[in-house]
Amino acid sequence: MTTLPAEVHDLFDGKEFVTLCTLLPDGSPHLTVLWVARDGDDILLSSVEGRQNAKALARDPRATVLLSPQGHPYSYVEVRGTTTLTHEGARELIDALHEKYHGTRPYPYDTHGEVRVLIRLTPTKVVVRDIARAVASRGA
Repeated sequence: MTTLPAEVHDLFDGKEFVTLCTLLPDGSPHLTVLWVARDGDDILLSSVEGRQNAKALARDPRATVLLSPQGHPYSYVEVRGTTTLTHEGARELIDALHEKYHGTRPYPYDTHGEVRVLIRLTPTKVVVRDIARAVASRGA
């Protein structure tokens, strides 16, 4: 396990979007844009059982998350790691994410019968590129 540098905590705690990369059965990449939260050094994401990203992670837990701050296309944080999937806390996470990104609870878009999954990505490698400038400009 590795740690997330303190300089990127606010990005993961804020309203940035991430791109999750998982591996399909043939080894090709599958990308999904998602809301994100952070629990210490772990990255938290929400999905639904049966979606491609959840199926891929159940089969192969390796994943990468890329966060490129809005308005700063040359800055990014790449977090590679191993995921675990759980139902515990999944409903609470999607409700908290909806509040973070849209200001209201609960998350209103699940259809009948959907089962939420919490994806926890534990970092094994973190790559940070030109984030200091992006973070500094947020306060300006």
